[in-house]
Amino acid sequence: MVSDASELPNRHGRPEQHGPRLIARWRESARRHLGPTKRSLIVTWIAFGITWGTARTITHGIRGGWLPWGNISAGGQHLHHYNIGIGTLAGVGIIAVRGDERAVGHPAVAAAYGAGTALVADEFALLLDLQDVYWAKQGRLSVDVSLGILSALGAYLTAVPFWHECARVTRHHIASAAKRNLTPG
Repeated sequence: MVSDASELPNRHGRPEQHGPRLIARWRESARRHLGPTKRSLIVTWIAFGITWGTARTITHGIRGGWLPWGNISAGGQHLHHYNIGIGTLAGVGIIAVRGDERAVGHPAVAAAYGAGTALVADEFALLLDLQDVYWAKQGRLSVDVSLGILSALGAYLTAVPFWHECARVTRHHIASAAKRNLTPG
């Protein structure tokens, strides 16, 4: 069991000399438990959740009048955020089809894919019915909650051992910090 980050090697293989660092411990857990594919999937799911939550917050803020800007328009035509999502997914598709090995699985590509997917998924009812039913009460709350749970669950299930290790490391870090603070000096 690791007692502090000074026992963990840094990226150069040398022990950390800066005392306990929770982020260094999380990075070490990621290095041990996550290969490139799982890293990309986690980034995708997290980007999906953050983008979806941000889009919901912004659209509620615009509609509620508590954000200082309005809807995005081009030539007097309202642009839904699914348009941005489709453009983002098309860009990610070009990268994938091109086949550049350095780009495939890159965290930025994974984040763009998750963000683009979230922007499209958030307006799925509009795309399905071809009617702007974004603010219809029927099922809106259940869709909001479902997408939030789905993004969190996806990120968790992608790398269960990694998240359990992060929780263990965090508990140990908190216990060590509490022990140091309670020890008379």
